[in-house]
This record gives sequence, C-alpha cells and structure tokens, in this order.
Amino acid sequence: MNLSKSFANAMRYVSEAALRIFRRSDDDYPNTGVQPFEGTPPKDSKWDK
Repeated sequence: MNLSKSFANAMRYVSEAALRIFRRSDDDYPNTGVQPFEGTPPKDSKWDK
C-alpha cells in the first residue's frame, strides 16, 4: 500500500511539472515593442580609437 501511494505521488509530481513546462504562457506583460536609445555614449570611449 505504501509503495503504490509513493509511486502515485511521484507520478503526480512529475506530471504536474510537465504540464507546467508545456502549458501556454500565463505572463501578463504589456506589449512594449522596441525601446529607443535615449543616452549618449561617453566621449572617451575605448572603442573610438
């Protein structure tokens, strides 16, 4: 009895993990698109040389 209960719990644990991995995303983030760059690079950049 204890072995079958442990096996059932393990199978439930694995199946819930698989469902969580493969289900549709439930993220509720707004669509922002591409953000423009509003900064200026430093004057003494090592890449300018």
